[in-house]
Amino acid sequence: MPFDCDVVVIGGGPAGSAAAAFLARSHVRVVLLERDTFPRFHIGESLLASVNEVFEAIGATDLIRRAGFPQKWGATFITPDGGVERFADFAISGEVPFPQTWQVPRAHFDDLLLRHAAACGADVRERHRVLDIAFDDDGVSLTYRREDDPNGAAADAQATPPAARVLRSRIVIDASGRASLLGRRFGLRVDEPGLANVAVFSHYAGVPRNDGRRAGDIRVVARSDGGWFWLIPISADLMSVGAVLPQRAFQAQPRLDHHALLQRLIADTPAVARLMAGAERRWPVRIERDFSYGSTRYAGDRWITVGDAGSFLDPVFSSGVAIALESGLEGARAVARGLARNDLSARAFATFDRRQRDRYQSFRRFVAAFYTESFRDLFFSDDPPPRMFRAIVTVLAGYWRPSWMSRVWLQLFFLSVRLQERFRFEPSHLREEQGHEDLEGHEEDLEGT
Repeated sequence: MPFDCDVVVIGGGPAGSAAAAFLARSHVRVVLLERDTFPRFHIGESLLASVNEVFEAIGATDLIRRAGFPQKWGATFITPDGGVERFADFAISGEVPFPQTWQVPRAHFDDLLLRHAAACGADVRERHRVLDIAFDDDGVSLTYRREDDPNGAAADAQATPPAARVLRSRIVIDASGRASLLGRRFGLRVDEPGLANVAVFSHYAGVPRNDGRRAGDIRVVARSDGGWFWLIPISADLMSVGAVLPQRAFQAQPRLDHHALLQRLIADTPAVARLMAGAERRWPVRIERDFSYGSTRYAGDRWITVGDAGSFLDPVFSSGVAIALESGLEGARAVARGLARNDLSARAFATFDRRQRDRYQSFRRFVAAFYTESFRDLFFSDDPPPRMFRAIVTVLAGYWRPSWMSRVWLQLFFLSVRLQERFRFEPSHLREEQGHEDLEGHEEDLEGT
């Protein structure tokens, strides 16, 4: 059968757009199928410094700089009462070449990247839903349908849906997000019950910011029940504000509507309550659950998964968009090499598969540890060893595979976390007994890291 293109990318989020842009710039015939119309809402607004290398590789650096997003140089971590603020400045690490990144409203950011992929030469088709994927020895056949225009006459409930069509390609890149078409088909998803948390969030105006260069920081405020708050400045006026709770802490809350619940969580977190005293909510309150999962593999014969279609982690260290962009670029490079060598087998993607797995485990180690009392005690200690802290900041900037010396310091840090769990040589920054109880499950999970 003749090929309509070389590569089909399913999904137009950051991972899919990065992959499509790189392939198009490499003169590969690529079609991107996106089921929605951009711009569209999506949670997650804070980038890591490592994504600057992705923007450079896909030719989007100037595009992002011109967008006027708030500059981000790091993150500020705050104890529940606000008594300790730990500033993780990406610039203190000697392993972060471009320490300044951005806070971005995803609707605008994702739209920019999708339009950039089209400008690079990718055939971008919005409102195209993939119905089926069939693999054979020579290629991939994707059955899809053009969705009805929600603003046109065809949106009438009585209208006949458009006929399904088939697109023939040599390989498919699944960037379909948490729906993960290939993840469901091949049973790839591995749930993370120890990170089955709940997020409640909205956007607010009137939230004070830090001064000077730190005005664009994400602020992460720990809660005494093991959860935490994020405060992300996504524009000149708006602040994304949300709370993430472990399941047991969420279940301990009274049954309230989403808005009342978020207000209650703000009120009982002193550091956040002070910051939100004059805030005005500008968006409906949303809620998401159970959003951490891994994957048994990220590639096979004539397919790879990138971004959330492969795996997703709790957002405490803002790794989601960074992983999406980097995996999209790495997947595109692997596919380009496979096309050049005429080898699109699972074996050809072994290095890509291993790298995605290693990145996920590296970030997971930090995420799981953050929900333990012993990690927080050491992280907020009065005088952390400078080299150890710089090694931690390197990973928090997105550079999950740092130098060997940084890896040694990280091993010493996690050893200290285990010793703190047993001997409690640093004072606790969790002031409520309930907080300790809610962290027990995550401390057990840390044993597996």
